[in-house]
Amino acid sequence: MSLPGLPEALDALARRGELISYGALARDLAVPGPGAIARLTEALEALMGEDAAAGCPFRAVLCRAKVGGGLPAPGFFEAAAILGRFDGTDPEGFVASERAALFNQG
Repeated sequence: MSLPGLPEALDALARRGELISYGALARDLAVPGPGAIARLTEALEALMGEDAAAGCPFRAVLCRAKVGGGLPAPGFFEAAAILGRFDGTDPEGFVASERAALFNQG
């Protein structure tokens, strides 16, 4: 599943070095509810597959959950593990590395 404007919104956040909550991103993209966060999550996970195939950092890492100290939601880590990029250890370090790679691009 894709959401119009999702890659562009995340790319703009990366250029500015900013993070966003899932709710704010859903609102920014005008994802209709109820179920807006579930649809956004599905689109983010699809985008993670595209990023992995391209050998790029996960743009979904720019989303932060309500709880978790600024980390993405657990589904992010599950998807990253399925895609072979996260071994289940040191989620903070993994997120920091992915974010740094995004913030330091072009």
